[in-house]
Amino acid sequence: MLSRLADVLVPAVGRLTVTAEADAELAPGSIIAANHTSLADPAIVLAALHRLGVQPVAMAAAGLWRIPLLGRALTREGYIPVYRRDRRAAQALDLAAATLDEGRLVLIYAEGGIPPRRDAAEAAPHAFRSGLARLAERTGAPIVPVGQAGARRVTSGNVAKQLAGLATAPLRRPELHVHVGSPITLIGDPTARTTQAHGAVTSAWRTAATRLGEPAASAA
Repeated sequence: MLSRLADVLVPAVGRLTVTAEADAELAPGSIIAANHTSLADPAIVLAALHRLGVQPVAMAAAGLWRIPLLGRALTREGYIPVYRRDRRAAQALDLAAATLDEGRLVLIYAEGGIPPRRDAAEAAPHAFRSGLARLAERTGAPIVPVGQAGARRVTSGNVAKQLAGLATAPLRRPELHVHVGSPITLIGDPTARTTQAHGAVTSAWRTAATRLGEPAASAA
């Protein structure tokens, strides 16, 4: 339901286009790793994946479950709450591993949060946390890197700017792009695995940003 809803709502706030590498494959039991820049990008990524026939289970901040209607929808869809700095944090990987074992796809934001930036410009993904590499090592699941660009044109900055962005997006309808990269299998120690995943997502993001004419090449 959430993927279908995103695919209905996103066109109202922006012009979404989707591309994929020739050998991109969203096979059952895969981990989808995407870059995180805005409160808007989960909906944008879900909408893009829905157009490709995929409805993943997302790992999301546990605080979202405190929003009554949204929390019930997340639970119904099987989404996985991530508790940070909490003894329940390890449960997220257990649930994600079980979900992958069922043949479903899991969407994870390995940066662990939205970068604290004021402008609406694009920037390369921040350093990844170790959870993605640990989940891949534990399950042997392939990683499908996904890069999105343009979400910060919908909403970014402080609370006032975010509200203003959401209010004006239906009039502005900014360009949004999602690119699906080639699946990879992580190898090596946890640090090496994390570096490989970060590099693959950064490459997918660069492709998406370039499609929008953003200066992706100048970002780290």
